[in-house]
Amino acid sequence: MKSLTQQQADHFRTEGYLCPVPILTPAEVDQALADLARYESWLGYPLPEVTDRKWKTMPFAHLPWCDKLIRDPRVLDVVEDLVGPDILVWTSTFWIKEPGSPHVAAWHQDTAYFGLEPPEQICVWLALTDATVEAGCMNVLPWRGNRPGVLRHVPGKVLISINRGTQEVVEPFDEAKAVPMPLKAGEISIHHGLMMHASAPNNAKHRRVGIGMNYIPAHVRHTAPVKMGAMLVRGEYSGDAFELMSPPTGENTPEAIAFHDDIVGRYGVNYSEQITRHERQFGKAS
Repeated sequence: MKSLTQQQADHFRTEGYLCPVPILTPAEVDQALADLARYESWLGYPLPEVTDRKWKTMPFAHLPWCDKLIRDPRVLDVVEDLVGPDILVWTSTFWIKEPGSPHVAAWHQDTAYFGLEPPEQICVWLALTDATVEAGCMNVLPWRGNRPGVLRHVPGKVLISINRGTQEVVEPFDEAKAVPMPLKAGEISIHHGLMMHASAPNNAKHRRVGIGMNYIPAHVRHTAPVKMGAMLVRGEYSGDAFELMSPPTGENTPEAIAFHDDIVGRYGVNYSEQITRHERQFGKAS
C-alpha cells in the first residue's frame, strides 16, 4: 500500500466508497481557487451559468493546473492502492453549486452511461471549498459487501439535476441507508462507478466547489462507437482501446481548445450511444 491503510482499502472494496482523505494544503486550495477564478474570468461567467457544458468537463485537456491536480502523486497513490499501478484518466468534471442553488444530483451510478468494460472506474471527488451536509455534499448507499451491477436508469427525470443526462435510478432501493460524505476543502472522497450516490441542494452561504476526477485501470476497454481519449497518468499502457492524450502545453491555447473540443465531442457521441444501449437493455421508460 502506498497511501491507504489496509483497513481503508478493505472498506472501499466492501462498501464501495472511502471518505475523507486529506490531500491539498490550505495554500494549495487557495491556489486552485485562484486558478478557477482566472478560468471563469476567461469564460466571462461563473461555471454554473455557462450554457455550453463542454467548459465544465475534461478541463485537464486545456488547463495545465487541472492536469496538475489529476496527476498529483498524493491522489495517484490513493488510486494505485485501489486499481493498481497502470492508471488512465477517463473524464473530469467541475461540480459547483452556488449558495442557495436548488440543483441536485439524483440517485445514479457513474458507469451506467460510460460504456466501460469491465466497469472498474473510480471517482476521486476533490473539494476546493467545504462540502458540508448543508452545502449539498455527496451521499452514498454503502454496498454492505454486496456489490451491485448496473441498475436501470431513466434520463430526463430530474430537470434541476447537475448531471448531464439528468438521470435517476428507477429500481427500488432504501434511501434511509444513505451515508453522507462531507469534506473539508482539500480533502477527497473516493467512490466506485457502481456506487449509487446523490447530492442535495446547497443550503449553505458559501459556494460548494468540487472537481470529480475519474480514473480507470489500464486493462479497461470501452464500447463507444468512436475511439475515446484517455490520459495515462501513471504506469504503462500497451492497449489500443483509447487514444492517449498529451498534457496541455499552455492555458487555453488554440491548440488545446481544439483538442478539448474534439475529445468532448467524442465523449458526447459515446454518452448518447450509451443511453440508447441502456434503454435497449432495460427497456425504454413509458
